[in-house]
Amino acid sequence: MARKKQFKAESKQLLDLMIHSIYTNREIFLRELISNASDALDKLYFKGLQDAKAQKDKDSFVIDLSVDKDLRQIIISDTGIGMDEKELELNLGTIAKSDSKQFKEALEEGDSSVDIIGQFGVGFYAAFMVSSKVEVISRKDGASEAFKFTSNGIDGFTVEESERDTQGTTIICTLKESSEEEDFEIFLDSDHLKSLVKTYSDYVRFPIKFEGETINSQIPLWKRSKNDVSEEELVRFYQEKFHDHQDPMKTIQMSVEGTTSFDALLYIPNHMPQNFFTMNYEPGLQLYSRGVFIMEHNKDLIPEHFRFVRGLVDSPDLPLNISREILQDDRQIKMISNRIERKIKDELEKMKKNDRVEYDIFWTNFGLSIKYGVYADFGMHKDKLKNLLLFESSHGEGYVSLEEYVERMKEDQKEIYYIAGESRAKCMMQPQTEFVLGQGFEVLYLSDEIDEFVIQVLHEFDSKTFKSINSSDLDLVDEETKTKVKEKTESSKDLLEALKELLIDKVDDVVFSSTLLNHPVSLVSEDGLSFEMEKILNAMPEGPEGIKAKRILELNPNHSIVESLDFAFTNKDERLEAYAKTLYDQACLIEGLPLDNPVEFSQRIAELMVMSSKH
Repeated sequence: MARKKQFKAESKQLLDLMIHSIYTNREIFLRELISNASDALDKLYFKGLQDAKAQKDKDSFVIDLSVDKDLRQIIISDTGIGMDEKELELNLGTIAKSDSKQFKEALEEGDSSVDIIGQFGVGFYAAFMVSSKVEVISRKDGASEAFKFTSNGIDGFTVEESERDTQGTTIICTLKESSEEEDFEIFLDSDHLKSLVKTYSDYVRFPIKFEGETINSQIPLWKRSKNDVSEEELVRFYQEKFHDHQDPMKTIQMSVEGTTSFDALLYIPNHMPQNFFTMNYEPGLQLYSRGVFIMEHNKDLIPEHFRFVRGLVDSPDLPLNISREILQDDRQIKMISNRIERKIKDELEKMKKNDRVEYDIFWTNFGLSIKYGVYADFGMHKDKLKNLLLFESSHGEGYVSLEEYVERMKEDQKEIYYIAGESRAKCMMQPQTEFVLGQGFEVLYLSDEIDEFVIQVLHEFDSKTFKSINSSDLDLVDEETKTKVKEKTESSKDLLEALKELLIDKVDDVVFSSTLLNHPVSLVSEDGLSFEMEKILNAMPEGPEGIKAKRILELNPNHSIVESLDFAFTNKDERLEAYAKTLYDQACLIEGLPLDNPVEFSQRIAELMVMSSKH
């Protein structure tokens, strides 16, 4: 005879909270019920290990899934340890067993110390998200009678005697009626149910059968011995799991035992994913707990600078919240993330050392992520990542590392020289590049917008500081040259002052250069803010306005243009102002800086041409 019982007041409130608030994705009800069935099989298996008389045939450990479309029912049945009448009432009739009021209060307050995911009965109530009635028929191992628990999740439950041929538990979910807002009929679709099993429960270690067919893989690829997994299997798994038609560049397998144990299977793609640098790209690793799928993109498992890595982590030690959807303890996730970060870094350094061609391909695809990692968080990660950096250089067509640059430095060279520009070609055309290369120094070409910010964060590498060759205090000339420039400056002091006065609103100084060889003019900045950084900062949509680097106009004292300037100055020629402004505009064009007035520049050139023809 069925005995009607009411949920405790606190349990009833908690049940309503769980059904309507805790779970954000209703389809995980199947994951919860299958996980409970797996737990029941585990308990029976371990009971057999402790008591030989209780051992069962291994082939009998199974979870059956079926549907009855006429009755609108989903049935999950296991051959696990089962429950007796008292356990049915205790486990299913009292949510979280004892102290449920305190549990509910802690849950509502967001107390991260609440951890009852291991208690049978909590995940079970996810069934009421889709069910108008849930029946549980169970027979405990060693018992002869079975009992049935029935509830609609609203006005209590009944427990009565029932029948079941073997030990184990059968859960029958009668689905709610569909509405315009919610479609419950989809859960009666066989293909959809099998898809849910593959997504959430594919690696439950017991066979899940549907219409006589085992539909789960049982043993995860990452749990198998490395010797038992072929490269073809790893590649196929990656392509199917992450929807990539290409082979991965590299596969990284990890199995860590310790305070926090976990397995990880990581992949470095062979190409940049679509939308990689947009908001539509979701970084993060898939998360499993004991083979049960928990989360698609967990961003906390991998640092942002390695966001290109795809893969998964499976750990039995993660303290999940009641819905298995949120992690409660950041410390363990942080421990896992740190181990994964070190492993990826080590593997990339090995690739750079042992297979440079492949690493160059990797760098072309994902080097920007590493650079942003160096710059991010005020340079917190720079020491971890600096050995992974590559740049273009005057040494050759490919990339060079900072270690390689330092190894090739001259014996008395104290600085690492670089020039920033929109492209390698633009860097090579800079007037200063011609001079520095002529002195036998290697120059790094910084053509990515982030590059100079990275250099500033690094500040130095292997005790060598970085130096822009477009800096006003570049000191690479001999004493004889310095003396000649100084003498020329003294003799032309009035001319330089006049030019500075004519360009008072444009430059901070006008000087003779000791580094210009064939070019008549160049524009240099003082340390701190370069012209490339100025352009980048001003182009930022929400950046500061009016950022401007200090401008110093340098003239080539050996160029014939100085004779024209001297003549115009001495003879108070009206062309001196036009000369000065034109030289400044030419220097801006060389640096890729916008002209204040392109129309005026064009007219001025035309007027100078006309004046020249009259003299």
